[in-house]
Amino acid sequence: MSILVLLFGIISYVIGIGGLTYFILYIGAWEFLPIHINSGEAGSVVSAVVINLGLMVLFGLQHTVTARPKFKAAITKVLPVAAERSSYVLLSGIMMFLICLYWQPVEGIVWQAASSWLQTTLIGLYVLGWVICVGSSFLINHFELFGLQQVYLNLRPSTAARDTFTERGLYRLVRHPIQLGVLIGIWFTPTMTMTHLMLAVTMTIYIFIGLYFEEKDLMNGLGSEYEDYRRRVRKLLPLPVRKSGREKPLVI
Repeated sequence: MSILVLLFGIISYVIGIGGLTYFILYIGAWEFLPIHINSGEAGSVVSAVVINLGLMVLFGLQHTVTARPKFKAAITKVLPVAAERSSYVLLSGIMMFLICLYWQPVEGIVWQAASSWLQTTLIGLYVLGWVICVGSSFLINHFELFGLQQVYLNLRPSTAARDTFTERGLYRLVRHPIQLGVLIGIWFTPTMTMTHLMLAVTMTIYIFIGLYFEEKDLMNGLGSEYEDYRRRVRKLLPLPVRKSGREKPLVI
């Protein structure tokens, strides 16, 4: 059984990383892809909006609901505990592929960088965003985040992973650098079409909703340690914290 769980974890990791990689390239509208954010022909606006919203709702539900402790407790009654995170990664990768394959084009261009230096700058920021996103996963524990650590430790029952709190690198500047990287990656583009804008707006809304629930779980799991971190470090904007007599939890 442990070997099957390990194989499931590896397959899930490949699909999860594959889905994320394709999404990164898809949102960048790289021409070598058969399908990218600006490759389709626009049809009915109503149909496009309904399908796109449906895709983002499914994406949001999968990412938010399946990450909650109650759902994890329920799913581990069916799957081995070590495979729980891998199942999340597998579904996340599938959802990324579904968005890339079925996101519907909407006619119109919001902006288009005319000068080469501006195009290069925007592409550079797009790349920087995804480097921040992926790189930040290694600042915490990339292999635990994507389920590989759990299935590996499952082969060695005497070894258990410990819950730890990490505050290093970008995590000293913002509490959620992975999500910050995604926001930079989806918004900075030389050509912002209406198709791209709809994806950027809906995913931004989802990120803030998802972070609300994630922060609640972190508070419940880490208690005063995370509360102190929350007061010292902003959620997404790497700006100095203003000192005051009565500090309140920061929102952004």
